[in-house]
Amino acid sequence: MTETTPLDQAHAAMEAAPEDDAARLRFFERLADSELFILLDKEPEGDRISPEIFDTGEGRFVLVFDREERLAQFANRIVPYAALSGRVIASMLAGQGIGLGVNLEVAQSSILIPDAAMGWLAETLSHAPGEVEAAISEVRPPQGLPEVLLTALDAKLATAAGLARMAYLAAVTYESGGSGHLLAFVGAQEGAEPALAKAAGEALTFSGIEAGALDVGFFSASDEMSARLARVGLRFDLPEVEAARSYQPQIPGSDPDKPPRLK
Repeated sequence: MTETTPLDQAHAAMEAAPEDDAARLRFFERLADSELFILLDKEPEGDRISPEIFDTGEGRFVLVFDREERLAQFANRIVPYAALSGRVIASMLAGQGIGLGVNLEVAQSSILIPDAAMGWLAETLSHAPGEVEAAISEVRPPQGLPEVLLTALDAKLATAAGLARMAYLAAVTYESGGSGHLLAFVGAQEGAEPALAKAAGEALTFSGIEAGALDVGFFSASDEMSARLARVGLRFDLPEVEAARSYQPQIPGSDPDKPPRLK
C-alpha cells in the first residue's frame, strides 16, 4: 500500500476546501516542517548545493519530494540530491524568482508553488513574537484563546526537543498597564531563545492568529515568576533529547533469563 504522508494529508485537506484559509495555512506549515529531498544538478560540494532548475510555461521551479522513494520514482535513475527542511528551502529560494515543485507526478500531493508564494512563506517564517522586557504585575489563567492555537502550540513545541524544560501559557498584566497573553519558557538552553520564539510565532501565524496576540518570555526554574506561572498557567512539557544508543551485540546465553535456542 502506498504511504500517505503528513504532507499528503495537509494537501488533501487544502484541496477539499479551497476557500478555507486555515487549511491552506496548515499545508504551508507542514511544508515548512517537513524534511524534503531536493533534486540537484550535480553532487554537493561541501555545504554548497546546486539545485536543478526546471523552466516551464508557469515559471522556473526546483523539485522536492517528501520521501526518497518518491524522488527515485520520479527520476527513474541515480541522481544527486540533498535533504533539507522546507523552511531552509523557502529561505534559499526567497527573492530568486524560483518556485517549488512538490512531489510532481508521484503523489496526490503533486503541486507547483509559485515563487511569490515561496517568498511569502520565507517572510512568514522570519516573524517572531516580541520578547517581554516589561515587569509583570499580575498572572492569571489563560482565557479566550482559540482551541486551534492551543493545538498548534502543543504540536509546535513537541518539535523543540531539548530547547527548554517546559512552557506556561498565561494571561498577564504588566506594570506599564498593558495586558495580554504570555508564553513563558522555563529552563531554556543558552542560545535557544530565538528558535523558541520563532516556534511560537509560527504556531500563531499558521493558526491564522494575529502575531500581537502573544508575547514570549524566558525564565529560569528558580525565578519567583516561574512559580507564579506554574500555579495558574497552562503547562506544555517539551520533550527531552533522546540519548544516542550504541549497539552492543549480546552473546547468546549471556542473559540467564533468555537461554539460547537449541536447534
